[in-house]
Amino acid sequence: MNPIYINLAVEGPLDEVILNRVLDSTRRPFQVLRCYGKKGVDHLKNNLSRYDQAARVSSWIVLMDLDTQAECAPLLISDLLPHSEPNLFFRVAVRTVESWLLADRINFARFLGIPASRILSNPEWILDPKQEVVNLARRSRNKSIVEDIVPPPGSSNKVGKNYSGKLGEFVISSWNLTQACQQSDSLRRLVQMLHRIKPRDEGA
Repeated sequence: MNPIYINLAVEGPLDEVILNRVLDSTRRPFQVLRCYGKKGVDHLKNNLSRYDQAARVSSWIVLMDLDTQAECAPLLISDLLPHSEPNLFFRVAVRTVESWLLADRINFARFLGIPASRILSNPEWILDPKQEVVNLARRSRNKSIVEDIVPPPGSSNKVGKNYSGKLGEFVISSWNLTQACQQSDSLRRLVQMLHRIKPRDEGA
């Protein structure tokens, strides 16, 4: 099969790690040319039209968190980019990409060092999955988990010093995508979409 050249645009470094892991899981010949964004949701939204224009000559995947921006992913997509190029593939994580990690309850609980029963079985119902991950990490007996994921006492930061890096370790080494897809509709839709992307004649 011919290579499928693709550009990515995401909110942050953890999103990039997750999206690359999902791409690898498809066992299709994706070749990422470059990952854009990684400067937060506002930067991503402000550049959506640029990515859409670039999709006239190359294929793009844009991944954004739903958060509380809209009631559901289709509404957010139609609001931000009602008409897009055929080769721009816009996906939304409900409500954030952390819910996709929480969807693999057994392995994520093992990674955090907590009982799996503490992780909800319907992660897409969690309004703030990022805060949920931090709260769960607080219960860990693993010092590195707490230091990396949980902000220190008195800090105004919402997450710890190596939040994305630590969760990225889980994504690469332990995340069971098949299990996670069973509990996350938005993740399952992303995987299904990736199987529909076709190689372009122009390569890049």
